[in-house]
Amino acid sequence: MTDHLSLMNMTTSREWHLVRRPVGTPSPDDVELVEVHVQSPARGQVVVSNVAMSVEPYMWGRMTGAGPTTPYELGAPMAGHAVGTIVESAHPELTEGTLVLHEAGWRERAVLPADRVRVLDQPDLPSTVWLAALGTTGFTAYVGLLHVAACRPGDTVFVSAAAGAVGSTVAQIAKAMGCTVVGSAGSAAKVAFLLETLGIDAALDYHDSSLRTSLADALERAGVDGIDVYFDNVGGEHLEAAIRRMRDFGRIALCGAISTYGDRPAAGPRNLLTAIWRRLQLTGFIIYDHEARRPEFERVMGGWLRGGRVRSVETVRTGGIGQAFPALLGLLGGADLGKTVVELDAHGV
Repeated sequence: MTDHLSLMNMTTSREWHLVRRPVGTPSPDDVELVEVHVQSPARGQVVVSNVAMSVEPYMWGRMTGAGPTTPYELGAPMAGHAVGTIVESAHPELTEGTLVLHEAGWRERAVLPADRVRVLDQPDLPSTVWLAALGTTGFTAYVGLLHVAACRPGDTVFVSAAAGAVGSTVAQIAKAMGCTVVGSAGSAAKVAFLLETLGIDAALDYHDSSLRTSLADALERAGVDGIDVYFDNVGGEHLEAAIRRMRDFGRIALCGAISTYGDRPAAGPRNLLTAIWRRLQLTGFIIYDHEARRPEFERVMGGWLRGGRVRSVETVRTGGIGQAFPALLGLLGGADLGKTVVELDAHGV
């Protein structure tokens, strides 16, 4: 039983709990926004007040239990990357006011062991960058393009969902390397963003016509006749169309398959025999297998961001923790540009 002194040392926080596993696309009935008490930290712990959290496609898999990562527990807070400020500390090396990165998103406050928070050491960059271009999103783009797909200067690179979080970073890195870049997106506005803001060579709206036709037309507009590297965020028809236009010995980084998420059935690819004939390399990857490269990535990406070679593309949702689940639904529906970040009410900051 909690005594009176303990109650005096508590504050409240709101957090999203998963209450049932979604079937297909998540619905508001699958989650609940719960108010909880947050107690002062024990020795070796800190209390973090979250400033911003990210929502990401893989979270659908953790909700349903169908993904490669550990499923969310029912009746417990969901998790994800967040940036927050330490507001109470019982650890001698972590002081109040320190900005940290951690995985206790989907809530306003969290009590965390010191070894589960990471002090952010590039204070000249905006805090949300650590959830986007300088976070796991950018790390995924960097590793997938440069190490998994072994992209080289001068390659022709096709990126699906190129206006999304990972895709927009892949496209910028490839352009900075001197590659010809073609991207797909789901609206005319996103196509315009890719061409006019990110400056890629050609872009297609995959709703306009068949991917087979629209990709061929986009490659022609870019002045190339084939693809050396395909960075796949979508799967299905996109992967099939890319295989059709790959050059011999082309490399495909299989990062995501958002076209198959929710209640959408997989569509292909039906032409894997072509992958054999052209001696293609199709490599799936999970970013957590590549943690040893993170210091290299942060050094390089930090320089690119400061020098303007790469920008952190973000859609920032305001309104606090209550907007986190609607933001996830918007992301899964293809509504956002770049990384979806939810600004939280940072109590005590």
